[in-house]
Amino acid sequence: MTTELLLPPSCEAALLERFLKAEAMALWAVRAAKAKDVPCGVLSFLLRHEEEEAKHLKEFETRLGVQSHVRSKLPRMPSQWWALVVHLFGYETLGLEFAKLLVQVQPELMSILKDEHVHVDFFEGEVKKVLEQGGPSADGARECAKAWWRRLPSTLDRYLEGDSLEPYRPELRQRILVAIALRFSQVGLLDDATI
Repeated sequence: MTTELLLPPSCEAALLERFLKAEAMALWAVRAAKAKDVPCGVLSFLLRHEEEEAKHLKEFETRLGVQSHVRSKLPRMPSQWWALVVHLFGYETLGLEFAKLLVQVQPELMSILKDEHVHVDFFEGEVKKVLEQGGPSADGARECAKAWWRRLPSTLDRYLEGDSLEPYRPELRQRILVAIALRFSQVGLLDDATI
């Protein structure tokens, strides 16, 4: 059993900035996903999800006194649902781990942590549906997860930049990687050989 890493208040600004970036990225990903062919019931969740992400983004912009980068073009997202859901699940899982850190220094943001749990649970359920169907879609989802997993360390390194996070970076990086690996393996996207 590992003990919880407690971050000091000096990490607050860095975590808020990282979460602002994460929320902007999640909002762009959800907007891009809405344009894809998604299963019944998913579009209504994506619409609600987009509203929540926009609200979170606005809150962080207000707290930091900055405006997030506005993209003129949405990010490229896979067109196949089995790949798209893996990306959304992965990014939401990463966001959840940062939300857990954020509430340490901003306990009043617990509602955002709860929203992140809802988002992760929804996409985890959708991943399970893809995997339960088996066949090429399930195989493709697992391959997509392996590719996403290989890119995660460099993504995480970018999100953990900053002087105030430097003393905690190795442990934060390891804890986040372990948490995401556990979630991906429990749902059936990754096996021990990949991790």
